[in-house]
Amino acid sequence: MATTTDFKRGITLKIDGELMTLYDFQHVKPGKGGAFVRTKLKRMKDGAIIDKNFRAGEKIEIVWIEERKFQYLYNDEHLFFFMDTQNYEQISLPSSLLSDKVLYLKENKEISIIFAEGKPVGVEIPTFCELKVVETDPGVKGDTAQGGSKPATLETRLKVSVPLFINIGDTIKVDTRTGKYMERVK
Repeated sequence: MATTTDFKRGITLKIDGELMTLYDFQHVKPGKGGAFVRTKLKRMKDGAIIDKNFRAGEKIEIVWIEERKFQYLYNDEHLFFFMDTQNYEQISLPSSLLSDKVLYLKENKEISIIFAEGKPVGVEIPTFCELKVVETDPGVKGDTAQGGSKPATLETRLKVSVPLFINIGDTIKVDTRTGKYMERVK
């Protein structure tokens, strides 16, 4: 157990049974009443940012986490299989733990799996990924990057809005934080 005086950005806390990363915090000493700590916490299971206040000196459980590199192998309907790049041990994770990150997974890509208390609790994927367009309306000659956009389905079933000049078979870069098209890869 630790107290609010031990807060540092990036530590992992267990609050009401949920793991949260301390994103930001500020000690506040109002003119009336007791001091408190205003925090922004990032919930590990879904990435949601939560505002929470703690009384100064309140006891909080800090959880030590470990991040290890894994290579994505394959999936069957509900389980995703990964191999540890250090010792070649394989593990499987349920799709519920990966949430929408499954839409950015390609075979043989490297990701980080976060472990707390020896169990996998989250996944970190690269900020950008390159995916091939498998379905979209055909491009029209003369369409430019400044023109409109059209929907496209990528090889992982991710749907994004792309410029009119993108065609089936093109590879594009997608921002995994926002799910938005960044550029065409040559």
